[in-house]
Amino acid sequence: MFKSIANFGGVALLKLLSILPYKLLVAIGYGLGFIAARIPGDRNRVVKKNLELCFPNLSHEEVERLSKQHWRLLGRSLVEKSVIWFGSEKQLNDMIEVKSAVDLSSQKPRILVNMHFTGIEGSIILSALAKRMDWPRTSGFFQRMKNPFFNKRIVEWRNRFGGNSIDRQGNAKAIIREIRNGDFIIIAPDIDLGLKDSEFVPFFNIETNTITTISRLAKITGADVCMMTTTLKADESSYLCEISAPLENFPSGDPKADTARLNQCFEKEIRLRPAEYYWVHKRFKNRPDNEPNPYNPSI
Repeated sequence: MFKSIANFGGVALLKLLSILPYKLLVAIGYGLGFIAARIPGDRNRVVKKNLELCFPNLSHEEVERLSKQHWRLLGRSLVEKSVIWFGSEKQLNDMIEVKSAVDLSSQKPRILVNMHFTGIEGSIILSALAKRMDWPRTSGFFQRMKNPFFNKRIVEWRNRFGGNSIDRQGNAKAIIREIRNGDFIIIAPDIDLGLKDSEFVPFFNIETNTITTISRLAKITGADVCMMTTTLKADESSYLCEISAPLENFPSGDPKADTARLNQCFEKEIRLRPAEYYWVHKRFKNRPDNEPNPYNPSI
């Protein structure tokens, strides 16, 4: 009973937030991030550990400052989900601008390789792209949540402008079919999804467990592979989604080398705006050769 009340209360709160003036909503998000950055806990420790691993030349004070900047933007992205899931088409148009180096109406099979910046909630991209009727439908992976109430509803909210969310678990045939039909497939491989179909390749000079899905799908489908980034504009007023020209000589025939190449693309973008990357994820939890887990509190 209590869980049901909490679930419906959460939906009501999201709907309420979605009708607030955008500047007020952002201010609320920044406030939440300010508070979260000062609450001791596992995720705060993970953020700082990731920053220490990826930027070993930063001082303790610089890590603390960058961590607080990250939480500020993470708080913003949390409340912005209300607009992404419940906002109008105009709200989304005002919230994100799309710039593409390729003709997105060409029906050419494409894989858009996304990455986890704080403003990336998949649906903002799916909605912003799919609602443009002269473009193919946009498909993207979703990871099942532990809460079945929200698991079902978030998929519905993400797809409301014509997007297509595909369960990450066991849908290889559906993914291949969508690509060959000319739909966009958006995949963000820059999180640790386990050791299956993955390789350890460099990321910030750290051997990092990374799925090889992009290379294998590109080979099977003949799809172009383009990089996609969604980041805040310089004045932080809204977001810019940029889609690159197709990567040359991709796939190369070597999935491990291709995956390492993608990680270097990610790293290049992250270094430009480190506070925006999704540092709360335990990116280095799986280690090669029995290396210790860096997130162990004793390390």
